[in-house]
Amino acid sequence: MAASSNSSLSGSSLSSDPEDYQPPIWKSYLYQLQQEAPRPKRVTCPQEMETRPKYYGREFHGIISREYADELLDGVEGAYLIRESQRQPGTYTLALRFGHQSLNYRLFYDGKHFVGEKRFESVHDLVTDALITLYIETKAAEYIAKMTTNPIYEHLGYTSLLKDKTVHRLSRARTEPRRVTFQRDEKITSPVVRKTALKDATEKQCSYEKIHNFKVHTFRGPHWCEYCANFMWGLIAQGVRCSDCGLNVHKQCSKLVPSDCQPDLRRIKKVFSCDLTTLVKAHNTTRPMVVDMCIREIELRGMKSEGLYRVSGFSEHIEDVRLSFDRDGDKADISASAYADINIIAGVLKLYLRDLPIPVITFDLYSRFIQSAKIPDSESRLEAIHETLLQLPPAHYETLRYLMAHLKRVTMCEKDNLMNAENLGIVFGPTLMQPPELNALTTLNDMRQQKLVVQLMIEHEDVLF
Repeated sequence: MAASSNSSLSGSSLSSDPEDYQPPIWKSYLYQLQQEAPRPKRVTCPQEMETRPKYYGREFHGIISREYADELLDGVEGAYLIRESQRQPGTYTLALRFGHQSLNYRLFYDGKHFVGEKRFESVHDLVTDALITLYIETKAAEYIAKMTTNPIYEHLGYTSLLKDKTVHRLSRARTEPRRVTFQRDEKITSPVVRKTALKDATEKQCSYEKIHNFKVHTFRGPHWCEYCANFMWGLIAQGVRCSDCGLNVHKQCSKLVPSDCQPDLRRIKKVFSCDLTTLVKAHNTTRPMVVDMCIREIELRGMKSEGLYRVSGFSEHIEDVRLSFDRDGDKADISASAYADINIIAGVLKLYLRDLPIPVITFDLYSRFIQSAKIPDSESRLEAIHETLLQLPPAHYETLRYLMAHLKRVTMCEKDNLMNAENLGIVFGPTLMQPPELNALTTLNDMRQQKLVVQLMIEHEDVLF
């Protein structure tokens, strides 16, 4: 039933190795059905209707009964008109002939015409799309139900990109978390299991798991699904596109696509306010380069700066650096010759972490960290924090691990910078942890626990990470 079609019709954004890539066979059956679908035929009203809304044309027939509308359609496939309801004046109905019967839909307008989710510039486009959808879903219901059972996705190069990459060892630690046992003492000392094996691979490039960022998309010209290889039918909103990697699929196929999005740098428009995992995957790094570059610069020339991270730099200069990162990426100049005040660089790091759409300590784990901090027994509290850390997404875990190691080194210069773990906890608590719901009272009540979580992660960085 499926016929081949030139792969250039797909509008595909595939970027796999040309030597390994084989053009897929697009299944054109649904495309052929769209070509066969009935065409819309407007039934015009012979007289001008004074009550006609300005956004309708001569297809508006005023207040008429459903039976009379059926007569006007005259059994012609694709014929349509608009009538005003007899029972509810001021509401409008689209009467459409399809499948040897008259169908009636409540019609709405909010700047665009719509019956369901899709919104159209004209009633004619709405009817065209409706006829295509009705025809395909009637003729190919069984085919559509089965079209996702033999996906071509794995043959298009997306998953093959993952096979040759080193998988971060943290992924194993998350699936088989180790329980850290602490020795009983008034002050917590070294654990029986000192450190997880995670630090061994911290500088390796990673292949973090990332779900696709699908958004409804209108494709211009024929497009085929890059999961099932079938045509994406309709006039508008035919499917979804991942805004991070450009994958084009049916809406129903998007639920089956594996979580192996490979963000394309050409689609990542900025560095700040970009999802952390998306950014590191796009740059193929273990951590955001903003974090690496800022910490490197701070450790080079600012570790003894009094009030480091507490003293604010000039907001105008911080904004300049932010724009530079968004524009130039890892080529941004944050050297002493460009910004002599190290507090500017420290301020940029805090701003980056604060502006993440999902905080380093993610929304879904926020309450677990807060509850862990409330545990009175110090050993049990650290164990709870450790176990919760292992539930973080890999990119978030690695960023947090690297940051805590840095802040631990900051406390080693406390004699000069006057910043101990508690002070840094006060600064970074609200930066790294934000409640899922923006509630001022919740934030205020949790400030002590936020501070304590960060303080403990700094003090026991060698144990927890």
